[in-house]
Amino acid sequence: MVRKFRIFGLICLLSFYANSQNINKLPELKTEINIHKSGPYVGLQKGLYNVVEVGGEYQWKKVKWVKPKTFSINAGMNYNFQNNVLGYDAGFWFKTGRLNLTYGAAICYRTDFTRGEIGFAPIIGFKLAQFHLQTGCNFFAHPVSYVKTNTFFISLRFVLINRRKFDFD
Repeated sequence: MVRKFRIFGLICLLSFYANSQNINKLPELKTEINIHKSGPYVGLQKGLYNVVEVGGEYQWKKVKWVKPKTFSINAGMNYNFQNNVLGYDAGFWFKTGRLNLTYGAAICYRTDFTRGEIGFAPIIGFKLAQFHLQTGCNFFAHPVSYVKTNTFFISLRFVLINRRKFDFD
């Protein structure tokens, strides 16, 4: 009886050894998930002036266990009711990780319907769920601004996602 267990144990050890030689030939289970989301956003920008924002945003995310990457492009308009200033923004941002900061930039145009200014804004923010809190500084082509607009600002946006698409690679 003991001899039968020894032979059975030896066969098991040899079978594990034989199988371990082919371990590099196993197929890789590498599935990458991409999520594409889009929808409108509404927001409030606070600086020297209060500004209401509306627009649209498109996000795509590469889902991974470690350091998922999220990218976004957005375009919208904003209006300062107090000083009758209209603005257009087009920008992007990206985030590496789950709870990290977002880094981005925007090209902006502001007009009071008699004069207009074009500018650039580096932006840093924090995104949690559908809320995106951003802060930045608008740099305009003309250092002396005739259009009453925010140079340093903080903005809170809510993105209403109405389209989702999943891709599996």
